[in-house]
Amino acid sequence: MAQSVRPLVCAVDGFAPNDLVVDFRFPIEKLGGLLRFLKAQGVTQVCLCGGIDRPSFAITRMDFWTVPLVPILLRALKLGDDGALRAVIEVFESRGITVRAAHDLAPGLLPKAGILTRTQPDPQTMSDVAAGDQEIREMGRKDLGQACLIRDGKILQREVESGTDAMMAMDADAALGAVFYKAPKPQQDRRVDLPTIGLDTAKRAVQMGLRGLVIEAGGVIVLDQDKVIETLDQNGLFLWVREKGAA
Repeated sequence: MAQSVRPLVCAVDGFAPNDLVVDFRFPIEKLGGLLRFLKAQGVTQVCLCGGIDRPSFAITRMDFWTVPLVPILLRALKLGDDGALRAVIEVFESRGITVRAAHDLAPGLLPKAGILTRTQPDPQTMSDVAAGDQEIREMGRKDLGQACLIRDGKILQREVESGTDAMMAMDADAALGAVFYKAPKPQQDRRVDLPTIGLDTAKRAVQMGLRGLVIEAGGVIVLDQDKVIETLDQNGLFLWVREKGAA
């Protein structure tokens, strides 16, 4: 993928980005049609970006080119998120299309390790992070979420299928003084669905009265990094991009 060339933007119906011109829209039942379109355009690499809810799949809506993919797609719909994404990767790669990670194409999405804010983590954060590490491992084994809220070494809230925004919607008083922790699931394919935070996450952390945010170095994308750091600095929260296993 030549980075000087505008990429084709393809979107599942109902999940098109508002700020991009979409070249090709498709329902999941016509995934084969998308593959045919990509091959006709000479595409050899794709990058899967953005969020999507688990779609329903109506066999009666399939096009001719999707029929051979039915076994893989039906299997994917029965799996957890990680398994489903691996099945999607299998579909593309079975057609000679390589799946690339967003952070491989734009390395700046992954912030450098260290404490990026003026505010520093307090000693209690270390035990909170240890609890978060253990929780993410347990959640990963169950193919659940990638984030949790911790206070005094206790898990207050976990991310599940409804996502980080739903987790952060808990009552602010109940989360006062907590730490936000986010890291990839241990077994996940890091080419897709890498955990992400952004300005909305930072603003909500401020509203909830959190102490700060801890994310795994090399494992969590930060969108609008400068604005995230500015928002946290203005409100006395920390952002610790933590090397895995660091104390």
